[in-house]
Order: sequence, then C-alpha cells, then structure tokens
Amino acid sequence: MSEEPKLSFDQFIRHWAKERPGHTALEQDGAAITFGEFEERSRKIVAMLAAHGIAKGDRVAWLGKNSRLYFELFYSAARMGAVMVPIGWRLAAPEVAFILGDTGAKLLFIGEGFEKAAAKACGQMESPPEVISTPDAQEAIDSAGADDFEPAGPDDAVLQLYTSGTTGNPKGAVLTNRNLFALRVPSEEEGQPWSHFDEDEAILVCMPCAHIGGTGLGIMAMSSGIRAIVQAEFTPDGVLDGFEQGITRLFIVPAALQMVVQHPRAKTTDMSAIKYVLYGAAPIPLDLLREAVKTVPDAGFLQCYGMTETTGTIAALPPEDHDLDGNQRMKSAGKAVPGVELKVIGEDGQELPRGEVGELICRSPSNMAGYWNLPEATESSLVDGWMHTGDAAYMDEDGYVYIQDRMKDMIISGGENVYPAQVESAIYGHPQIAEVAVIGVPDETWGEAVKACIVPKAGEELDEASVIAWTKERLAGFKVPRSIDVLDVMPRNASGKILRKDLRAPYWQGRERQVN
Repeated sequence: MSEEPKLSFDQFIRHWAKERPGHTALEQDGAAITFGEFEERSRKIVAMLAAHGIAKGDRVAWLGKNSRLYFELFYSAARMGAVMVPIGWRLAAPEVAFILGDTGAKLLFIGEGFEKAAAKACGQMESPPEVISTPDAQEAIDSAGADDFEPAGPDDAVLQLYTSGTTGNPKGAVLTNRNLFALRVPSEEEGQPWSHFDEDEAILVCMPCAHIGGTGLGIMAMSSGIRAIVQAEFTPDGVLDGFEQGITRLFIVPAALQMVVQHPRAKTTDMSAIKYVLYGAAPIPLDLLREAVKTVPDAGFLQCYGMTETTGTIAALPPEDHDLDGNQRMKSAGKAVPGVELKVIGEDGQELPRGEVGELICRSPSNMAGYWNLPEATESSLVDGWMHTGDAAYMDEDGYVYIQDRMKDMIISGGENVYPAQVESAIYGHPQIAEVAVIGVPDETWGEAVKACIVPKAGEELDEASVIAWTKERLAGFKVPRSIDVLDVMPRNASGKILRKDLRAPYWQGRERQVN
C-alpha cells in the first residue's frame, strides 16, 4: 500500500528531520541550519508565537527583505496553522498600513533596517500590531521551550499574499497547505525530469518573499528536502555567487536574467552545477535566450506561467520546446502542468474552439481558498472551482496557451504587477490634474514601463516632476510613472469610458501582442 502524500509543513519538517537530519535546510550569508536542527528550532518558534497570543487562523506579518528568519517563522507558523503575511518591502507606508489593517495581524516581524518603515506604517493605524525586531525575535526564540503542539491540517490556511487590486486596494489571496503541496504528486507521477530532486541539490531564493515566486521557492526546497540558499534580494553578483555555491535551480524574471548573463563575472563563473533555470512573469526574448544558453549551456530553461491565486505555476514551457532559432511554441506560455486543467472561454462562459481568443481559466488543487474578507471578489474570480485569470489567450491543438493581452489592464514591469487603477487613484489628488489614465508601454529592460496620460486642469501648466514626486510619496517606486503624456482630451467610448487601448495603441504598433 502506497504512503499517503504529505500535504502540510508539519509533515515535511518531521519527515526531513528524520530522513536527512544532517542536510542543510536553509542558509544565508554563510550561516546555515540543518533539517534536524530546524525541527527543534521550529517547535521553539511555535512556542514563542503562542506566548505572544498567536493561535490557529491568526495572521502574522513580515516586513523586510528575504531572510532565513522569515522562512523559519513562515514554516513554523504554518505548522500550527497561523497565517504568514509577507509584505513587499518596496511598498510605501500607506500601502503597508493598509495590508496590516486588512489582515488584523497581531504581530509584525521586521527585517534589519526596516524599523523606520514599520514605525511610519504603524503610525498611520488606529490599532497597530506588536512590532518585533530581528534581534528581539532571535532572543525570544532562543529562550523558548521546544514544546509539542497541535499541527495544522492540509486545508488550514498558512500563507496570505497580497496582489495589486484592480479597484485600488490590494487583495489578500489565502493559500492552504494543500494549495502549496498538492501538485507535487501528479508532477512526480508523470516523471518529468524537472520534478525530480536529488538530495544534493540547492535552490536559490532571491526573488522577493512577498511574491509567490520568492516564497514559493522556499516551499519547493522544504517539500523536496534540499538546501535553500536565501539572498536578501536579487543582485546579479548575488546570483553569480549562488552559481559558485553550487545552486542547481533558480527562478528569475527575464529582466533580471539579462543582468546576470551580461555581467562581466558571468564569463568566469562556474555554472556547471545548474540543472534548470525557471523564468516567468514575462516571455523570454529570443536574443536573451540565445545569450543565456551560451552563458549557462548545461541548464534546461523552463518558462513558468501562473499567478498568486493559483499558487504559482499552472502552465510550463519545457526545455525541449525552447529553440534557439525560434519557433511558434516559444511565443506561448507552455501547457498545463500535471494536475491542472486549463481552458479558454468566451463571454458566455462556454469553452471556445482551439485558436479563438477568450479568457483563460484554471481548475487545480492549487487554486487559492479565496480572497481574505472579500466574498464578492472571490465569487467572481473562483467560479465552480475554476479560477478566472483575467488573461486573454488562445490555445492551440496541442494545448499550448498563447497569452494575447490582459483583460484587467494590468501592467507587468520587471516581474512586478502594477494595476492602473491604483496608480491613477494615487495621482488623482494632484492639484494640477483634471484626469489621468495609466497604461503600460514597451520597455526593453523591464518588459513594460508605467506611463501616465494626463489632462491638466484648465489654465494649469503641468509640472511633470511634481507629479512623479507626488506619486512616490504614496506608492512603491516600481508603480510610479516613468513618463507622462500631457493630453488636451481623453479618448472615450459612447458611454464615456476612457479607451486605454487607444492610448496604448501607438506604443505597441507593429507588435504581435499587447504584452511584452
């Protein structure tokens, strides 16, 4: 009789502590902890959280860059069913305060150097959480007892990631243990090479932990029993250091990959250990693929398509479909990974014939439990078990998915999601502005750049620098417009709605699709 699949952090932590007690679980800046050591430390963290009044279902927040401490807190909170909420460290104080207030987090752990940011955000709240610095957290963990506890089950929530909202405020996607681990089983059963992990492997975690692309790699490492090398943030030098430390896999956005392969050190760095380069958030330009394959010749390249609400990858373009001469499939996001169903539907909700463009929807055990405290948004996005991605796409006869446009106007800049409505809301109060519409325009480095199209108030001469400074005070830097177009009048349809597609059209002329 086959063993029941593991579907919780508690199961994986206990399993690897028993099977690979001396193997490194997490390391950062040369400091490491083994699976055996972590099992005991994790129980101490559970006891520390309980001493601070944390119980199953409570939210615990993290504000900071990637950190070994963050992953220790996350894994341990998940064992007891407390929900970790990593907050993007680039966010402005009002954005951080909103997320803290929305979650009702009782505790906010902060990475080193984020004391002022936390104080500023908490200063804008009526009921701020208790703030615990990294040194204080370490001290509290060391002095706690490694007590027993009631472990969380597969369907308990353990992670809440915030996605930029189309209507202004971000939404918290609630993910359970099952969401995080269920797709491992069909992937292993299908025997895909990249689903198999040798015990001496190591994965690099350098993408932001507030994204599924960052935290998700820590989850992958823990469930596979391999070493996770954590770096505070992405830098080209850091990735090259990771290669020299023997990483076998990493996830990276194409803009970041370009910086790595074009770095002077890339020519002399030993990259022979790398097995797979996973990339996502944007397709890979053919010239960059050629350069990357030349630089990392032994690696298989995998494009991963997914979203926070699907717990990451739901479609993948495997290495054998990557062609240095270019081919039709390289324009796709790949095909459904094992355990996932994808289809393209029309406005009536019915599946469209292959080749016709409609909305891509997904059914999978990794679809989120729902949006936190937003039943209507959950109901409109998760329909009869199918997650509506908001991406316009078509599917070919072989099941490969071709993304054509975003149905919700989202901009992806350097792998970060930017929703025009949130940027417009931040800009709108500027005293010189009558109307504003935000669009994404092609950018060779970041894929897309944020542009604000503005109609000034009558008699006002727009000061572009002051608009950018105004926005910077209210939003994260990656959401701030890189450029501004001043218009006399906004293009509108018969019902008065601003026609973003007309604003975007001149910038995307001559391109096959409206995503870069």
